[in-house]
Amino acid sequence: MRLQVSLPLQTAAIIVDEALRLGRQEELLPLTVVVLDAGGKIVAVKCEDGSGIMRFDVAFGKAWGALGMGISSRLIRDRLSARPTFQAALATASDGRLIPVPGGVLVRDKDNITIGAVGISGDTSDKDEYCAIEAIKIAGYQSEPAEPAEDWRSSSLSDHYPD
Repeated sequence: MRLQVSLPLQTAAIIVDEALRLGRQEELLPLTVVVLDAGGKIVAVKCEDGSGIMRFDVAFGKAWGALGMGISSRLIRDRLSARPTFQAALATASDGRLIPVPGGVLVRDKDNITIGAVGISGDTSDKDEYCAIEAIKIAGYQSEPAEPAEDWRSSSLSDHYPD
């Protein structure tokens, strides 16, 4: 007996490999990429050499949160930034899995149906998100958000963590 899948392994593998290729092309820090199907099941994961041990949890939390809320993790951050009580409630309801920063991107089919999500962690959130969006497009699907942040290339970890 075979079960119906929303996001096939072959597609997930393309997304992971393309995201990592884009990361190398842009000279990003080592990335971890997680692809979930519509039910939140892990379909594919790769962690580049040198990627920190918490990167899987962060990438998973970005994808899982996007899937759970039905919007990208960037949009979750934007909508919840002025609502810290609700953000804390979501963190509690998700057993701490929700990671509300860019890098969690929904995968949509030609009918605009969400079939899964991609989460990436390793560099700045905007750079992680860029790799997810472009990899989804290369695999022949639509992403939400449709485009990376306009200034994704100029995002810097030193902006977030000063020396």
